Amino acid sequence: MTDTSHQPALDNLLSEDRRFPPTAEFGAQANAHAEMYSWASADRLSFWAEQARNLLTWDTPFTEVLDWSAAPVARWFADGRLNACENAVDRHVREGRGERVALLFEGEPGDTRTLTYADLQREVSRAANAMLALGVGTGDRVAIYLPMIPEAVVAMLACARIGAIHSVVFGGFSAEALRSRIDDAQASLVITADGGYRKGKASALKPAVDEALGGAADALGPLDHGAQSSVHHVLVVRRTGQEVEWTDGRDVWWHEALEAASDQHTPVPVEAEHPLFILYTSGTTGKPKGIFHTTGGYLTQTAFTHLTVFDLKPETDVYWCTADVGWITGHSYVTYGPLVNGATQVIYEGTPDTPHQGRWWEIVQKYRVSILYTAPTAIRTCMKWGEELPAQYDLSSLRVLGSVGEPINPEAWMWYRRVIGDDRTPVVDTWWQTETGAIMISPLPGVTATKPGSAQAPLPGISAEVVDEMAQPVPNGSGGYLVLTEPWPSMLRGIWGDQQRYVDTYWSRFDGMYFAGDGAKKDEDGDIWLLGRVDDVMNVSGHRLSTTEIESALVSHPMVAEAAVVGAQDATTGQAVVAFVILRAEYRDRVDEVGEGADVAAELRAHVTTQIGPIAKPRTILVVAELPKTRSGKIMRRLLRDVAEHRTVGDVTTLADSSVMDQIATGLSSST
Repeated sequence: MTDTSHQPALDNLLSEDRRFPPTAEFGAQANAHAEMYSWASADRLSFWAEQARNLLTWDTPFTEVLDWSAAPVARWFADGRLNACENAVDRHVREGRGERVALLFEGEPGDTRTLTYADLQREVSRAANAMLALGVGTGDRVAIYLPMIPEAVVAMLACARIGAIHSVVFGGFSAEALRSRIDDAQASLVITADGGYRKGKASALKPAVDEALGGAADALGPLDHGAQSSVHHVLVVRRTGQEVEWTDGRDVWWHEALEAASDQHTPVPVEAEHPLFILYTSGTTGKPKGIFHTTGGYLTQTAFTHLTVFDLKPETDVYWCTADVGWITGHSYVTYGPLVNGATQVIYEGTPDTPHQGRWWEIVQKYRVSILYTAPTAIRTCMKWGEELPAQYDLSSLRVLGSVGEPINPEAWMWYRRVIGDDRTPVVDTWWQTETGAIMISPLPGVTATKPGSAQAPLPGISAEVVDEMAQPVPNGSGGYLVLTEPWPSMLRGIWGDQQRYVDTYWSRFDGMYFAGDGAKKDEDGDIWLLGRVDDVMNVSGHRLSTTEIESALVSHPMVAEAAVVGAQDATTGQAVVAFVILRAEYRDRVDEVGEGADVAAELRAHVTTQIGPIAKPRTILVVAELPKTRSGKIMRRLLRDVAEHRTVGDVTTLADSSVMDQIATGLSSST
């Protein structure tokens, strides 16, 4: 039996020697500066208090910065009062920025809209008055189930304006997922649309709402709180013009409600600790967790991180975060952070390949986007399509590139910088979660010498550490568990309706430390590299290996655009490495038929051995056309483990394309 008592929590496999220091020109104009770290280290609370005062407008100034007496529930700026919508919209108009463009909307069919901050103020005021007329008040919950259109942002801000709590549900989720979220939050209003455009087609939304509210009770089963839904009204945006079922007395057209409403409304000041929103994590098993965030601390950290991590110049930059508002990234870095900072931003309704694979770069060129924030999955997909596509467009306006959602492998990072950023833009690889609310670990452009694939260091005012099983910090060069050791302003305040679950989920593994399940390593400089979920760690011959590092080794081969690695049971080694790879377009002819990729597999096995060592060499490599991903783009390794271990594939309802698993299973059974 292997003795693991003195093993590191995670083996540290890959090293990265490439460095990209900031240019003198960028550093001279950067919003961030190195002194922020020493200031925040010397007096963390005064640092955050200064950000709160400088970045936000308060109706009642706060005098208390942090109350941690009821840990693990924090209270930040608790005796202050403010309104999130006032900070995101009204103060810009009041201070003379009303004619600045807030939203540049690009619909998938090619329709466009431009809303200035003054336009946004009028629309949000009308929406707030319409909601009040429907009986929604401060503290009530509103479910928002919309495509990525301006009304989604307007609806969120209108809730914040009246002190209602919004719960945005991604428009790709099923009626059952929507209903469970409505039920848990006891929402009294749902805001939806007839449909939205996706992959060139009008996709219906309203039928899922009807089903969720009891139109198909036999299919979904009884509502948790009885036959009567908590929802009194459904506001429906007309987007596609398709026919919808209508329930008189409940359903109301958005455009009619807003036309009847005044465009004058005064935002309602709320306590800094007043809940701003609930966002449900889309776990594949068990009841979804309703993560809730409050107002003052959340706005402070989202505004600060948006300003410094992206080096935003609101007078000149055009910012584009490609996330949907159904995810936390869309909350923090589409609706709140950018608008609080007075940014001009692009929002796009559709997919990156509709009507062609160059659509994103066409949008960058059209609007002269200068800051782009997207996911590694999207970057690797663009790598798969080939660099000749972005080369057809003028991307010279870009000056900062960001990555979010999962660890980015070094080769995708390098491709992003070289092909999209013309080898001159800083790349900020950001680590954070739904639960953290805002970016926690990231390089600061103009300050940090970046390393491909590393999130690098906690931001000023953030206390993060990599620890071993005994909660002791690991030495440089070792791996372990990523924890947060001090409260931060944008932290979740709990799980809606279930505080014990909050404590059990995030605070029980390590005493007094927040742990949400991510593994990480520290390199020889002490910089942090994310290694994915510790649930995805493999134990091969007594070595605890991260899927992320083996995937990075595979993607560093010129043939590979994307890879997913899982551990499968093995009688000799305990677990063996099984890899699923997507080849770049120019290499796909090497595997024209299923089972004809043996030379590719051998070459990739040898490459992993060279990059990491024999311990990480995959037992099986399968070339696939696509990987199983959720609608947010995350790879579902759980399903790949089912295939690798020849089990019946589990629930695929959360996948963007469930047919992918059939193709993969067929391929594996045909391969050697």
